[in-house]
Amino acid sequence: MNPDRLQDLIYRGMGRAALKTGQLYNAFRPAGNTNPCAATNRYLQLRAAFNATDPRFVRANTYGHPVWYGVFDSAYTLPGDYLIEHDTGRTFFIASQPPLLPVVTVLAERIVSVLRPGGPTGFGVQAYGGVEIAAATLLLGNWPASMMEGGNGGGARYAGDLPADVRLTAFTLLLPSLPGIVPRVEDLVEDDLGRNFVVSSAELSELGWRLVVRQVAS
Repeated sequence: MNPDRLQDLIYRGMGRAALKTGQLYNAFRPAGNTNPCAATNRYLQLRAAFNATDPRFVRANTYGHPVWYGVFDSAYTLPGDYLIEHDTGRTFFIASQPPLLPVVTVLAERIVSVLRPGGPTGFGVQAYGGVEIAAATLLLGNWPASMMEGGNGGGARYAGDLPADVRLTAFTLLLPSLPGIVPRVEDLVEDDLGRNFVVSSAELSELGWRLVVRQVAS
């Protein structure tokens, strides 16, 4: 059988399965580096169902599984698109659409902004030599992402290293691949819970960006 014809049949089959088992979702295609799920970026409404551990839907989700299998007609969607459930607002981004296989998506439970730190640009002795948030460049603004505790960044103590100090936790941050946007070590991250992070590792794969970020004192 022609591979294109087979893929088309799989699209249709996934779409029919979603009509029976899925919920109503709005699809968004980001345009620019801020607010990817703005109303102006909505291009499609479809039924979709998701399962985190098995595409056959025989097990419930458990802790630590940001990657979900998506069942929906993916003929018109692309990696990097966002799907938001109409009633609950639950948000996924499409990480990959491998041929003949279920779509790989990521549950995006946090909203983050990524900034490139800036500092003094003059020469010679200056009043301040550290990072200036006011001079930071916005790379991504209000971007849905997965952020789960754990990562190779490890936990570090406050500089004072006092007995009562707690370790600053490392998190794994997952984002879709974005044309022209390249996060790098020492970029700053803010989330919708008011927490601040610094990027300690940035890896790009076919599934998108995986950043290890270390929480810093607010």
